[in-house]
Amino acid sequence: MSESNPPEGQGKIIVFGATQIRRTWYDEQWYFSVVDIIGALTDSNNARNYWNMMKKREQEQSGIELYTLCVQLKLTSSDGKSYKTDCVNTEAAFRIIQSIPSPKAEPFKRWLAEVGYQRVQEIENPELAQQRMRQIYKDKGYPDDWIEKRVRGIAVRDELTDEWKDRGVAEQTEFAILTAEISKATFGLTPSEYKRLKGLKRENLRDHMTDLELIFTMLGEAATTEIARNRDSQGFVANKFAARDGGKVAGDARKQLEDKSGKKVVTKQNYLSQKSGPLLPPPE
Repeated sequence: MSESNPPEGQGKIIVFGATQIRRTWYDEQWYFSVVDIIGALTDSNNARNYWNMMKKREQEQSGIELYTLCVQLKLTSSDGKSYKTDCVNTEAAFRIIQSIPSPKAEPFKRWLAEVGYQRVQEIENPELAQQRMRQIYKDKGYPDDWIEKRVRGIAVRDELTDEWKDRGVAEQTEFAILTAEISKATFGLTPSEYKRLKGLKRENLRDHMTDLELIFTMLGEAATTEIARNRDSQGFVANKFAARDGGKVAGDARKQLEDKSGKKVVTKQNYLSQKSGPLLPPPE
């Protein structure tokens, strides 16, 4: 794990309602200064002292060591110098907010309670999750036919990853490798190469695919699932061969379409310009 270049184009941290909260890009996600969060949500004149007392109180009352949620990262202080500071990712930040007995923190606590309630509803009725997801995409300006393909693609992906789990493939690293095999065979590009082509950084690649790109992504993953089942592929190596073959099915179909239509399926188009309606190429 190491610090890397942060994504561009990030605005203020709306979830905390302030712009003074320092952050740094670490381990592929944002980490925020704990004392800055406390300073924004309390009336304390000494946020650092408040944080120390808060850790002690939480440990005494619940036995939870809040410091275990933190990573010490260098942030620039008011004197212009960089010092190691307790930092947390978004999930841990919400946990700390829950421990702050301040009226300023109440709106965030109510929001977290609502999110938790919605999650329980979605577990009981999975259709609610799909409805909310569709609405989110609709609010962003995506057309209905694209949304339907995106939702179907998520279902196809879930079916594939469930199959991998059942066949002894370890999550995270091995999932990423197998996904790259399918993508390379389907489009001639790994996901990271695809994102660079489209000018993306943190953004989800599939949220920036055209209809045809989504369709061939689904075909590659659905073919991989079918091949793995029919071969009864077990373990990472066997499923790697299945991933290549499944991707090749989609890749061959893509090439046939390109030959007949005279137009490439893979494109630089993305959805970074939400106001523009359809997918557009990134600015030069």
